[in-house]
Amino acid sequence: MKKEIKILGTGCTKCIKLAELTEQAAIELGIEYELEKVTDINDIISYGVMLTPALVVDGDVKIAGSVPSIDQIIGYIK
Repeated sequence: MKKEIKILGTGCTKCIKLAELTEQAAIELGIEYELEKVTDINDIISYGVMLTPALVVDGDVKIAGSVPSIDQIIGYIK
């Protein structure tokens, strides 16, 4: 089953880093996934997120406001 992964953020350095780490994590897991970067502030707010970057997996916000380690991201994706 394909995982739907979204990175919420306006394109800041932390947002880019989270996207890179998330892609690495998904590749390490060997899963099928679709990674989308959500940059529109209204779309970000619709998830209830006030701090970016944020990681959304299959519609659930997993973390917001920081960049977790790759091991943490793997846990969120699983």
